[in-house]
Amino acid sequence: MGFYSTFFLLFIISSVSACDRCIHPGKAAFFSSSAPLSSGACGYGPLALGFYGGRLGAGASSLYRNGVGCGGCFQIRCKNPSICSKKGTTVVLTDLNKSNETDFVLSDRAFRAMALNGKEQDVMKLGVADVEYKRVMCVYKNQNLSVRVEDSSQKPHYLAVKFLFQGGQTDIVAADVAQVGSSNWNYLSRNYGAVWDTSRVPAGPLMFRLVVTGGYDGKWIWAPKVLPADWKAGAIYDAGVQISDIAKEGCPPETCGDQEWK
Repeated sequence: MGFYSTFFLLFIISSVSACDRCIHPGKAAFFSSSAPLSSGACGYGPLALGFYGGRLGAGASSLYRNGVGCGGCFQIRCKNPSICSKKGTTVVLTDLNKSNETDFVLSDRAFRAMALNGKEQDVMKLGVADVEYKRVMCVYKNQNLSVRVEDSSQKPHYLAVKFLFQGGQTDIVAADVAQVGSSNWNYLSRNYGAVWDTSRVPAGPLMFRLVVTGGYDGKWIWAPKVLPADWKAGAIYDAGVQISDIAKEGCPPETCGDQEWK
């Protein structure tokens, strides 16, 4: 195993030491418009409005993790049983919450979705709600992992991409690109949020490989043919694979395990 792979596997081991599937207490507010979340720090843009029916969230820096947390899914419920459902709702992290007063700022649709039937307006009147949250799997039915070529990409000098519809419960911690059929991989750097880029752009059709937190260490995900030779900036391409893993965590089961809402 080379230095590159060793470094990332060591990074991954340290990144999964926290039990993010535990149920955490916190607070959540909401935006009256989804626009701030769709144009947020993860860089998804208007595409975010299609994630989980627009149930989006900006997470605190401990959840955003310099962009590693982008695209992660969280189950959140408010704690007033007279107006809030026990199930709560699932949101996708699309932005960084810079406020120190709340763990999440949700889209109004996500905030409302925590309510019991008929109690939506009562929940909205809370403004800031006491909540519980935990990380959960993302599920995109009939939707493969996809690659969106960013508008800033300029063949053959620069390629920027973001990965969409990542299922499962993992983090993408490294990404490489190569010409289809080649073993000469070029690493992508995380530019910001969910956007990865490189100035070393291979010619021809392109394939990708990703390192995700698929176990206590890393797992490679291979997408053998993704971008055609005539790839276009602004286009979205089906990677032909889906990530469905749940990353293992280093915490003992009695500390957290797979806790259920009670």
